[in-house]
Amino acid sequence: MSSPYVRPPLPERFQVAKRTLAFDRFMQTFIKLGGGGIIVAVLLIFVFIALQVIPLFRGARVDFVKSVPVALDEVVLMGADDWGELPFFVDASGSIFFKDLPGLSQPDGGRGIFQVGNPLPAGFVPSVMRFNENQKQILFGSDDGRFTIVPLQYRTVFPPEGGRRVEVSLESFPVLPIGQPGYPVLDLAYGDSGTNKMAAAVQVVDGSPRLFVQTLFQRRTLLGLGPLTIERSYDLTPLLSAKPVQVLIPFEANAVVALSESGEVSYFFYQNGEFYLRQSFTPFAGLEDTAVASMDYILGDVSLMFTHASGVMRVWSLYRSEATDSRIFGEAKRFPDLPAGADFYSASLRNKGFLAGTGSLASLRYMTTEVVRWEQQLPFTIVQARIAPRYNALFFLDDTSQLHIYDLRDPHPMAGWRTFFGRIRYEGQAHASFEWQSTGGRDDFERKLSLVPLIVGTLKGTLYAMLFAVPIALLGAIYTSQFLRPALRAYIKPAVEIMASLPSVVLGFLAALWLAPIVSNAVPAVLTAIFAICLSAVIVGNVYPALPRSVRRLLPSGYEFAVLVPLLLFAGWAGWQMGNLWEAMFIGDFRLWYPQAFGLSFEQRNAFVVGFAMGFAIIPIIFTLSDDAMTNVPDAFRSGSLALGASRWQTAIRIVIPTASPGIFSALMIGLGRAVGETMIVVMATGNSPVTEWNPFSGMRTLSANIAVELPEAPYLGTLYRTLFLSAMVLFLMTFLVNTLAEILRQRLRERYRAVE
Repeated sequence: MSSPYVRPPLPERFQVAKRTLAFDRFMQTFIKLGGGGIIVAVLLIFVFIALQVIPLFRGARVDFVKSVPVALDEVVLMGADDWGELPFFVDASGSIFFKDLPGLSQPDGGRGIFQVGNPLPAGFVPSVMRFNENQKQILFGSDDGRFTIVPLQYRTVFPPEGGRRVEVSLESFPVLPIGQPGYPVLDLAYGDSGTNKMAAAVQVVDGSPRLFVQTLFQRRTLLGLGPLTIERSYDLTPLLSAKPVQVLIPFEANAVVALSESGEVSYFFYQNGEFYLRQSFTPFAGLEDTAVASMDYILGDVSLMFTHASGVMRVWSLYRSEATDSRIFGEAKRFPDLPAGADFYSASLRNKGFLAGTGSLASLRYMTTEVVRWEQQLPFTIVQARIAPRYNALFFLDDTSQLHIYDLRDPHPMAGWRTFFGRIRYEGQAHASFEWQSTGGRDDFERKLSLVPLIVGTLKGTLYAMLFAVPIALLGAIYTSQFLRPALRAYIKPAVEIMASLPSVVLGFLAALWLAPIVSNAVPAVLTAIFAICLSAVIVGNVYPALPRSVRRLLPSGYEFAVLVPLLLFAGWAGWQMGNLWEAMFIGDFRLWYPQAFGLSFEQRNAFVVGFAMGFAIIPIIFTLSDDAMTNVPDAFRSGSLALGASRWQTAIRIVIPTASPGIFSALMIGLGRAVGETMIVVMATGNSPVTEWNPFSGMRTLSANIAVELPEAPYLGTLYRTLFLSAMVLFLMTFLVNTLAEILRQRLRERYRAVE
């Protein structure tokens, strides 16, 4: 029986040192941990961005805080100070009462309910009272054809004993006549823009309602403001087709909106000292009963909110009509119906939100997005309701004179899927559109936060950059790897790679200040030069192989560029000259002709320029990786193809490129990723106009550029701040999706040409 085979021990010189084995195990573990750490880091970044974005899609949260007795009968008006600590109440006699609420100002309720003088003169019997919330003014109309205004001045004081207290004072305002003396005022409105002042009243004269308007004048001198006087009076009743019941004046004091008992709204515009009936419309023309239950302005006094007795709610907004070239009202929004016409209404002073309802139902809604932020049946009947000026509390007064205070937490009222990705008809527009405009010149500005223009801008810039870069980089890589002599390739390839080291800010600077003026002044010349270069390359490529071999032998193989480059330069120069001649003979100035011919805009900093600048940045990436992929194709493949009689061009197209296609595809995807995420070139060379058009001669704004531009102005944890994080998430998902699809296609190509391995 033979003994088992025993492997002889390896000589010592062939044995791996224990230190090397230990180091090898350490590196394997380290690489695995590093790879896992990178995956975890990417996931944590995604989670962090998601945590910043999720609050944008939450609704409003309203929580009951407390109930406070008011102990007043027949409260007609109610309002609140900026801090929500000293609300006021006006009873039927015109007396103004203030109520200290327990809180920071007065921990125990302080002064309770109190008055600050009597704002109305003797003999003034109020017949109507209105609260001008924008300017903290209470309007009083009398039963004998007079009116006055009581401005409320709130301030905070810090008494010596400590703490903080909200104080209020009532300013004096003259009592002025309006309309026909001796007749009661049915409704009253007032507007004051600082330069224009206007008052309007619906007055019952001999049993018939009439509409009167007065322009007021107050001289400003070095010693201060002079007395307020009546400048001119107007009777607009003859211009109405029905009896007026309500009147509104925007804060700019340049128009009057009158509502008739039949539901018709008349819009009068004040210009050159006269009133013109610009428009008459019926908000509920499609209903059987067209009467309007309520009409109120939304913040900014550009949109009117109407409710019908059946609960139908609609918003009409001013926009510029192309037919009349003037601003008129048009139906812009439709909200879910209320059970009945609105019994109370309060517009937010911070945004386009408003509070409306009937009976015990309270509904907080947002005008821009047409959504209900919060709605609830409360356990009491609501008589008066107000949104706190800081949009952080809701006040409800019930029919038993109890004031109910609710905490409001709605930091992002305008955010939502429709805001970011849907068409919205904004104020001043005739149609719904995708818009991005995060800031404006006034506090009542309606934010526009659609990401669609930014996504279109990102795709647009990437498209034009790839159109410019891919042919140059790919064809250059084919030539240097398959046709150029290795000695020359050793110099040309590193020179192209050095292009990748140029900072993006330098390319953006050159594109904005040097390239953009040249291109914009000679667009036809640039286009014809490009066409001439491409055409001459095709002609030379087809003519050169047809030349006799004796002629081709005069130029050593691999030096064809010595003939081609001068010809291409000459073709480019000739095309440039022809383009200038064609422009001068047929169209004149291209910058003026293009908008007239196609109805599209032409801007100096446009996507065409960005295509050149950003294409220049990604050419080295695509060129280098594609060249490496084709160079790594085994020489046996080339030799076999050439041995079978194929030309060098046929070998390159049918053998080398298909074999190297996974690497070439990876190069294109890496270049695409660079173009999608490029920031500085786009910021400096595009004009940053967020538009949703593919016009190559208009500007654009990309997601990455928008983050760079807007982030310094975004309040921490505000809507804009979180919207920029949403932009980052969209950009992240776009690149992730593209890279995932690219990897799938690359793997399929690799399996198809697996023989290379």
